[in-house]
This record gives sequence, structure tokens and C-alpha cells, in this order.
Amino acid sequence: MLVVFGPALLTVVGSLLVMLFVPHPVPKTATGGQRLYLAHCATCHGADGRGSWRATIFLMRPGDLSDPGLMDRLPDEYLFTLIKNGGATIGKPGMPSFGYHLNDDQIRELVRYLRTLPKR
Repeated sequence: MLVVFGPALLTVVGSLLVMLFVPHPVPKTATGGQRLYLAHCATCHGADGRGSWRATIFLMRPGDLSDPGLMDRLPDEYLFTLIKNGGATIGKPGMPSFGYHLNDDQIRELVRYLRTLPKR
């Protein structure tokens, strides 16, 4: 029985782990901002900015970046600071800081890309 179900169980567990922990795929035609977004943000915010199933599994509620009412009232400097320093200092503890991973120019490019996400 172990010979039959052992490999099948390992395959299922491995597939689940890959789905949970492998980053979102980045297309070859992606722009710089899109690459940054898909590599660092899409895990929680989803590829379209509406949230991802991975965040739902871990009971996280990331902001809906496709909501024009929310995004239009947030200035670029606020988004820059939130991405660079994380959300813990402003009451959004689920948002990690990316200041150690991205330089200021990359964060600005990411903010510009956030402004181009499709609105719902």
C-alpha cells in the first residue's frame, strides 16, 4: 500500500507547496514596473491588484489596488513610504517593507506601475 500511495501523496504535497511558495510567473514582455510588481507584490495583491487566493488562505486582506476610490486619494509619496518602510509604522502590519530589497528608483517605478493597474 505504501508503494502505491506514497509517491502519489508526495506528488500532491509537493504540488501544494509549489502553488503556495513559488512566486508569480513574470512574462518575457513585462515592463520594469510590472516585473517588480509580479515578483514582489502579486503574491498578496494578485496579478490584477484585486487580491490573491494565497492571501485568502493565510487570512490576509491586502488592499484592493484596482479600487479607484482608494488609489486616487493616496498620494505617490504615501505609497512610496508604505512600500519602502512597510505598514507596521502606520497601522498596516501585514504590509512588509521592501526598502532592503528595492532601491528608491525601483520603488518609484513600482508606484508608477500601480497607477496603471486596470480599475474595476
